[in-house]
Amino acid sequence: MPEGRTAGRGARAAAAAVALVLALVLSACAGLPTSGPVNAGQPIAEDEAGGDLVFLPDAPAKDATPQQIVEGFIAAGSGPRDNWAIAHLYLAPAFSEEWDPRAVVTVYDPGERRLAEITPDQFVLTVTPTAFVDSTGEMSATGDSSQLDMSFALAQQADGQWRITQAPQGIILDQNRFKTVFGSYSLQFFDPTWTYLVPDERWFPRQYAATRIAAELVNGGPSPWLLGAVATAFTDVARLATLSVPQKLGVAAVSLQDGARSLDRTVLDRMQTQLEASLAQARIDQVDMLVNEQVLPAEALTVRQTRVDTNPLVRTADDFGFLSGGTVEEIPGLSQALLQVSATDIEVDADRSLAAVRDSSGAVLRVDAEGADRVDERPGLLPPSVDASGYVWSVPQSTPGGVYAYGPDGAQIAIAGGWAGASQVLAQRVSRDGTRLAAVVRDGDRFALWVSGIVRDRSGAPTGLGEKRVLAVLGAGVTALTWTGSTSLAFATTVQGDPYLVTQEVGGFSSSQRVVPGVTAIAGGTQSGGVRVRDGAGELYAPRGSNWQQFASGIVVLAVQQGSPG
Repeated sequence: MPEGRTAGRGARAAAAAVALVLALVLSACAGLPTSGPVNAGQPIAEDEAGGDLVFLPDAPAKDATPQQIVEGFIAAGSGPRDNWAIAHLYLAPAFSEEWDPRAVVTVYDPGERRLAEITPDQFVLTVTPTAFVDSTGEMSATGDSSQLDMSFALAQQADGQWRITQAPQGIILDQNRFKTVFGSYSLQFFDPTWTYLVPDERWFPRQYAATRIAAELVNGGPSPWLLGAVATAFTDVARLATLSVPQKLGVAAVSLQDGARSLDRTVLDRMQTQLEASLAQARIDQVDMLVNEQVLPAEALTVRQTRVDTNPLVRTADDFGFLSGGTVEEIPGLSQALLQVSATDIEVDADRSLAAVRDSSGAVLRVDAEGADRVDERPGLLPPSVDASGYVWSVPQSTPGGVYAYGPDGAQIAIAGGWAGASQVLAQRVSRDGTRLAAVVRDGDRFALWVSGIVRDRSGAPTGLGEKRVLAVLGAGVTALTWTGSTSLAFATTVQGDPYLVTQEVGGFSSSQRVVPGVTAIAGGTQSGGVRVRDGAGELYAPRGSNWQQFASGIVVLAVQQGSPG
């Protein structure tokens, strides 16, 4: 859960009393936080935890054994207060100065841990990691289920107490504890046209989320895989003046360097927009940007949303449009044009004026109210996708490097590199904001879900893909892929022979549920409850609890929506 505002003294005292009672029965106590640093020596001016559960790990016990010291140190990873001050107590003074708890978080499967004694002063911890989080909060998938060995060495100090002299940098948490201590927060950047906000998911300790969000947004920047695909209003002349985000009466104060005064109103408004949208996830309703305690004149801009219609967009034998109550509501102009095409796959742009289509011959077409143009007739083409700038994306299944985009003027653009390194592409989709391209590929002897930022020139034409990021390694191929929102994708696959729908967060974890057999198409809603799937018999299903309910029959094509008219 995100953090909230600073509580009043009365509420704080009551919460502290509850925490005191819990401390008597819990081995990892919960208490009300007071203050803490962004970096060592950088105090937080205000309490940021806001009511989230805060673990208070035990300090080393007197005359603890070497194994107890190692176990206690690992457990202390759940306590980020004061830059993991409790964890530092388990370390010898010289090593304590070298150890950086924020270097990396190793997240492992609960229960998949073994601590082995090699000698009385040397131990090896073996875990099966599920993810790693770097110092900027970016999570990366491990890519496999290999075990990881981490070494610890100890020595007795002058007072006779055992302390750690060697350990891995960073902290180690099982996945359940990690999700309690850390929260997922999306830094908000702009697309290159300053129309959409694009999320960049990060993981920060909940106790200090507001400060970490501001620091990474203002002083940092987008993740490496998004470089060139997104824009930010923050520049070197407008970095943070102080590494803290104090809150008073529900208003967060973000202090910037003097150079921010020189920025024009458009830039300041964009900065305000990014800050407000990013910090809102930490339960902050209002943000003031200040220079020397004076509020800068700025207002958040209205940005275009990536929501889609809650009604599925379908083609039946006689109609194309939004299915509601057993009737189909046509899209003026576009519906009639699509009915003239023998479409097997359809994706419609946010303005509902253009569709990317694969027809029964396997060709890819651009379809608008004026008619259809065949743009790609290569063999083995996948269902196409259309981006926010009107480019139709296409790739053959057997040619991962052959990613093409076809512009509004009919120009064909070869996307530099394509899906280099893959031997096959099973599905490909552009995000609704037009900044990211996702694909399920065969990567050596495995399947994987990849995502890359889309790099464009000054005219907005796509030119290449950025760094490839592995979101998930899959046990089998997929039959359909779609974006379910700005931060997540869904795909149909099999697990030990059973059909599943998997939802994968971009920069986070996945969840899965059983789905009906034979899924051929998925259309994503704004949230998980809006997902629809079509099977090979033309039956349309919608989720209902943990099951799937038949929604309609006779669906020739379940179309993908790329948003709604702005």
